[in-house]
Amino acid sequence: MTKPGYRIDPADPEAFRRAFHELAAACLDRVEQARALPWVPKPETMADTVALGSDEPGLGEAEVFAMMRGEVMPYATGNTHPRFFGWVHGTGQPVGVAAEMVAAAMNSNLGGRDHGAMAVEQSVIDWSRRMAGLPEGASGLLTTGTSQATILALSAARMKLFGDAVRKDGIAGLGRVRVYCVDGAHACIEKAMEVMGHGSCAARHIPEGPDGAMDMAALEAAIAEDRAARILPMAVVGTAGSVNTGNFDRLDAIAGLCGREGLWFHVDGAFGFWAVLAEAPWCDLVRGVDRADSIAADFHKWIGVPYDCGMVLMRDGDLHRRTFSTRPAYLEGQGAGLGGGETWFTDYGLELSRGFRALKVWAAIKAAGVPALSATITDNCRQAAMMAELVEASEVLELAQPVQANVCCFYLTR
Repeated sequence: MTKPGYRIDPADPEAFRRAFHELAAACLDRVEQARALPWVPKPETMADTVALGSDEPGLGEAEVFAMMRGEVMPYATGNTHPRFFGWVHGTGQPVGVAAEMVAAAMNSNLGGRDHGAMAVEQSVIDWSRRMAGLPEGASGLLTTGTSQATILALSAARMKLFGDAVRKDGIAGLGRVRVYCVDGAHACIEKAMEVMGHGSCAARHIPEGPDGAMDMAALEAAIAEDRAARILPMAVVGTAGSVNTGNFDRLDAIAGLCGREGLWFHVDGAFGFWAVLAEAPWCDLVRGVDRADSIAADFHKWIGVPYDCGMVLMRDGDLHRRTFSTRPAYLEGQGAGLGGGETWFTDYGLELSRGFRALKVWAAIKAAGVPALSATITDNCRQAAMMAELVEASEVLELAQPVQANVCCFYLTR
């Protein structure tokens, strides 16, 4: 039994409500005042301030809420500021603050079973599939981000190449495999190959051509060279928006080569996939994405969803499920009631315990609408193009390369 006087529920529900409202108001204040809140360094004493003792006595909710407001909230990444240009961080949408609160109150587990949160995630997947141009029968899963999504996608690519036995027998007898990506591709591709047991050397980097895209002749030569060396080509990763330069591979050309060579075609579209929503000419940067076998993308970048949420989409939903599905007795579907439901997301990834990430994505799309998302993405690209014009007009700046989408690279000439 719990010792008398010790409970994890609020001792005074009304006091909890008042303190909660104050904290919620502080969150809204932070959103509204974003322009006045750039990044600031955390205090040197912060580690001591937030330290948890081995015999933590418990301060109560009101005092902890006050600590959140005064000791934690001021020292964020800074990416909620509209002029934060560091890395590829999204700013987040205010609607996401409310969605995260609702998701926490519901406390749903989206590993499986038949409840409302499952329908919301499926709606987000279906919408994303349509935006990508993938057919009915394609599947998807929301993830922490593109890094996790890449592991899922390349695991399915391996399953297609070697068959179902790889799940039981592992990779010991498979020999060396190869995944191809452009120089400057995201490190998550190498990490995926490491986690899958093939080692980072299984990711072979192909040089860029003059346009900044993967050199297709060099790719073909690398595939032929590996086959001659008895290294088995498995997949080509097309980059839609590289993190360093914003370059896009020619996805249509890669799709054609993968079709001829019998290789899996994966698109790393962490932020650049969402150019599908942009106006011309920027939407043309992802022409051919509808031919991909798998796509990885993030909602917490160009869609403005609070961290974290990414996704993987796969053309072959049956293959996707076979790659990950495991149903021991305690996970058997029950046909009806909470234990029912036809799609259990645990069958499509690594996790059984899954939070309700989908709600903030659904809310962002539903609240803003596709036209507003399209306008935001298009405006970002126009702003980068305008910045390039200013650089070209400058006497002390020079473009490092032409602007393709929303990234402008330049340097000082003196």
